[in-house]
Amino acid sequence: MKLLVTGGAGFIGANYVQHVLATYPDDEIVTFDLLTYAGNLANLEPVLDNPRHRFVRGDIADRAAVTAALGDGVDAIVNFAAESHVDRSIADAGVFLTTNVVGTQVLLDAARAHGVGRFLQVSTDEVYGSLGPTGAFSEETPLAPNSPYAASKAAADLLVRAAHHTHGVPALITRCSNNYGPYQFPEKLIPLFVTNALADQPLPLYGDGRQVRDWIHVEDHCRGVDLVLRQGRVGEVYNLGGGNERENLEVAKLILDTLGKPRSLIRHVSDRLGHDRRYAIDARKIERELGWTPRREFARGLDDTIEWYRAHRAWWEAVKSGAYRDYYERTYGQRLVGAAGVEGDRT
Repeated sequence: MKLLVTGGAGFIGANYVQHVLATYPDDEIVTFDLLTYAGNLANLEPVLDNPRHRFVRGDIADRAAVTAALGDGVDAIVNFAAESHVDRSIADAGVFLTTNVVGTQVLLDAARAHGVGRFLQVSTDEVYGSLGPTGAFSEETPLAPNSPYAASKAAADLLVRAAHHTHGVPALITRCSNNYGPYQFPEKLIPLFVTNALADQPLPLYGDGRQVRDWIHVEDHCRGVDLVLRQGRVGEVYNLGGGNERENLEVAKLILDTLGKPRSLIRHVSDRLGHDRRYAIDARKIERELGWTPRREFARGLDDTIEWYRAHRAWWEAVKSGAYRDYYERTYGQRLVGAAGVEGDRT
């Protein structure tokens, strides 16, 4: 199988590229990525010299670049490419519309023109909106996005649905809960908290920290995406979740305790605008149809992730330098509430 993997130099995409090349000795991959702030060739270092892998720098919203990357044809397109950070979308939604919406349509048009056999749109549970204290998102849950990022992903999902129903594009959609694991850009909660703790810097926690997320290790997510690509029913949506609901405050405490750092590093900051309170995934459909279940228990997966960042300090220090520091200060610098953390000790 020959794949075009867009956004393949990002966190989840790079893990997926490595998974496929390690799992299928006859598969070939063209990784297509613009290398914006979150795309990093260092994420692909283990496979850059693999003869079955080729990297192409390009923008999914650029029709000519996408056409060139397809070359003499591919069997499938897996679209990870997306602007994905909610805070950035609140500050400026324009690039989210260009990449996530226009870019997805460009890829769909290219898939039609080149007769691509499968098109997989990698989406997010955030398109469903926010949950109350009970229940979980199923594939039948109405879309109700609450942030510009989530709205752009919902729009892209609807374009994929329309391409399938109108033009017969053999498309599928996956929607996943919060990922964690190696190579994640440190604006996301777990790598931000881990790297800040390793540097003895404060952990900026939105609001009361009681927001609930369902965490899935990126390896489990990549296995699920691959199963859907190869065995899923065309035209269907498949939810992927880890079954690990945790409050953000609990995650912060676990990270600090694991690293032997004081909980006084936790800092409450003013809450994100329109912050969704709870996400939870009902993944019974993919479990029933494709036999997928998550394998990585959260505590062990978090320990492994913390160890990865501890062992790859040069990677994250390089990522957090320069432009990222400017963004960090704009996002969190004016939100710090007081000088003390939420707790003065580890009890």
